[in-house]
Amino acid sequence: MRVLCRTLVAVALLTASACDDDAPLSPSEASNTVRIVFAGSTTRRSDLPASAQGCAAGVGVTHIHPSWRNFASIPLQAVPPDRYEISFTDVPVGTRVSFRINDQNSCDENPTGAVTRNVFANDVRLVQNTTTPGNGDEPGYALTIAANGTIGQ
Repeated sequence: MRVLCRTLVAVALLTASACDDDAPLSPSEASNTVRIVFAGSTTRRSDLPASAQGCAAGVGVTHIHPSWRNFASIPLQAVPPDRYEISFTDVPVGTRVSFRINDQNSCDENPTGAVTRNVFANDVRLVQNTTTPGNGDEPGYALTIAANGTIGQ
């Protein structure tokens, strides 16, 4: 009877270890949520110079171009009066990624409307620290997210 019990316990232990759901994921398999916030007016500025009007028309709605989605244009959600935001759940963990935000109200600071300040990721203020593809190289942000959601630049 003891041999049978020991055998059953051994089989149970092997089965449990083979089905370990807590196995760590590699950086390319893991992902975490990143909430991007751009602190900027959600209404178009009335004081944009005439030289910025073409840019503002070209930018359209305020949007983001994330590298992990091949820099596709994705509209940001306006949270009036002074914030845009979006959350991503597919950002690779432990991998440097980049993105750019374009906003009509930034057309007098950058000829493509690329935003260079007031951007946050998971409540961490980012500094413009990379370029992204667009109309030539455009200013953008690069970051790495850790498995616990911590943002590194």
